[in-house]
Amino acid sequence: MVRKGKEATTPLEEHPGGGHITVTAQQSRYALDAVDAPASKEILIKDLSVSVSDRELLSHATFHLVEGRHYVLVGRNGTGKSTLLKSIADGLIPGIPWSTKILLLGQTRHVEDDLDALKIEEETVLQHVVRSDRVRERHSQEAEILTAAIESTTDSMAPVKAYRKISHERLALHLKEAHRIAERRSGARGKLARKELIKLEEKFNESKARLEEGEGDIGAAQLGEETQAAADMLNQVQTALELADASEAETKARTVLLGLGFKDDKIDRPMSELSGGWKTRCELACALSQYADVLLLDEPTNFLDLPSIIWLQTYIQNLTGTTVLVTTHDRDFGDAVAEELLVLRHQNLEKFRGCLSVYERERHKKARHLSKMKEAQDKQKKHMEKTIQGNIKAAREKGDDKKLKQAASRKKKLDERMGIEVGLKGGRFKLNRDLAGYHLTNRADIEIPDFDPPVKLAMPKQPSDLRFPGALVALEKVSFAYPRRKNVPVLTEIDLTIHPGTRIGVAGLNGSGKSTLVSLIMGSEEGAVGGLTPTKGSLSRHSRAKFRRFSQQSVEEITAIGSQNLKLTALGHLMETAGPDMEEKDARSLLGGLGLQGPVVSDVPLALLSGGQKVRVSLAKLLWPPPQLLILDEVTTHLDADTILGLVSALRDYDGALLVVTHDRFFMRTVVEGESPYKLAPGVQAGEEAEEDQSDSEEETGAPAGTVYRMVKGRLKKLEGGMEQYEEIAARAAAKLGKKQAT
Repeated sequence: MVRKGKEATTPLEEHPGGGHITVTAQQSRYALDAVDAPASKEILIKDLSVSVSDRELLSHATFHLVEGRHYVLVGRNGTGKSTLLKSIADGLIPGIPWSTKILLLGQTRHVEDDLDALKIEEETVLQHVVRSDRVRERHSQEAEILTAAIESTTDSMAPVKAYRKISHERLALHLKEAHRIAERRSGARGKLARKELIKLEEKFNESKARLEEGEGDIGAAQLGEETQAAADMLNQVQTALELADASEAETKARTVLLGLGFKDDKIDRPMSELSGGWKTRCELACALSQYADVLLLDEPTNFLDLPSIIWLQTYIQNLTGTTVLVTTHDRDFGDAVAEELLVLRHQNLEKFRGCLSVYERERHKKARHLSKMKEAQDKQKKHMEKTIQGNIKAAREKGDDKKLKQAASRKKKLDERMGIEVGLKGGRFKLNRDLAGYHLTNRADIEIPDFDPPVKLAMPKQPSDLRFPGALVALEKVSFAYPRRKNVPVLTEIDLTIHPGTRIGVAGLNGSGKSTLVSLIMGSEEGAVGGLTPTKGSLSRHSRAKFRRFSQQSVEEITAIGSQNLKLTALGHLMETAGPDMEEKDARSLLGGLGLQGPVVSDVPLALLSGGQKVRVSLAKLLWPPPQLLILDEVTTHLDADTILGLVSALRDYDGALLVVTHDRFFMRTVVEGESPYKLAPGVQAGEEAEEDQSDSEEETGAPAGTVYRMVKGRLKKLEGGMEQYEEIAARAAAKLGKKQAT
């Protein structure tokens, strides 16, 4: 029997949102960690607890990742998904071997002062991605230093200095690991680890002293030995580079960058010229371009257009030998890459072999089946109990002991027949003989899966009456070019009419002109002086219609406002924006309908709200009063899957017109094209039993089917096949990217 040691507790780590991350987990004296090198990269952590300050995110959970399997981690905003990924990547979880290389998207850059890195403004995109592999980059720098020192003809001490410098840097890394080992281990193993730490500290101090020695302090024999040691070290480093395919690093980096949508000319341009969205793509390329045993991707589809999303999901599907753990708001992407699902709810981790849509469908199907079974058994039990009581009463009145014994026998059989009808081993009508422990009943009770209450977003849905009919906005042969680039039009010959209550979707590549089109439609409603006006063609707006827009920068704007006034709350900001016509009760009602209630509204500073909460604040600002045209540009980016479902339901009830710009296929199909979100799970067939009683899960609103357009090279083209047609186009574009890489 394995003797279990004390729970290992990590040192406190600062959390990005404030507070400290504390992690505990069960460890045995045979647990593998920093100095161990297991043959398998499987991760199994039992009794895992993660907390931030006084708030517990995980409580005594089991965290299990099978080597090479692809996982999707789901959970509502604020449950701790990103914190769990950070804890894994930062080495805070005891029991994960230090030999396991773990890489988290966003943590691929650590500029070392002693690596003589290029200045940021001079570093190209390709160089940035290649240099993001810290291990390979360190080996490359060591090889350069050692080669230059050995080939030096003017300084005989150069090889010795290089050898001592590199040895000292490596020793510093070992010392850092030893500190963590000593902090984690307890008992006899902890005592041994502290002894090793003391030895390493002594070696480190000796190495530091040797760095300060001059040529006169080193004898001829020692000089020869360390010069030879420098040559041996160079051979070792060059061998490591060959094993890491350092020569292929640029080719692989260029391949990944092309797949993520970078053009050839942009790859060789300076990093400083990239916008925020392209820098995010570049960091994703850094994560994909280097080897990792465990790859952690937190919202990797942000700022990606659909061809790049499809390329990325294919890349992950074909990634073998690497364990992948993904969090994403894009349901279709998550469904495509998930081999197994990790559901973070109620401070625990639940596993499911499959994707989120199938998990929800199977869970609801099981709940319906068990509910019907329980209702039928309760009805049957009530009838049988009534019959038994009647028999007992009649037997007592007549003094018939035989009838009393028959009633007692029926009562015993009643207990045997009530409960789950399938045992743990799969046999029907089995008793609890295959269950360990003591049981009050002969059968296990029917346990109906519990569900988190659905996210219901309530918003004002009836815009004010326009008094006279007409289109909200009409564009006829509209072209637009920015003043300094009049010869390069962004939009060409755009024809688009939006009527009250219609649903319009616009899809297309980043940079194809979607945002410019939206800015033209908004005009002076954007708040800018004059707004954008067409270079050619005509654009007319209904004189009484109000337009409101959620843009990709809305969350950043809320963050900036909160940073300028650290005491400003969501309630104060909304009332300040709406003006004197809004009373506090109206503001609280609007925010409450969107999921912001209690202290979060009036006590928590705006700057400390999560991304999903800031989306809700932005929507509240747009919906007072409800506009005749609501424009949503990538509104799902910061929302979890359940909240997106709630938003879909609310928007299907909205009486105003909607213009949706998104790369999210699920959101476009449900909001614009009017498809039921409960019928889009992979494998669901028309007429399938799983679709029965769907009214229990969703009240059909009769959402109108809208029109999806594709923006391509500044032109707006109607997609007769809707989002499905655009997905086929994007898939062909992603395949061309793959062929381009192969050449």
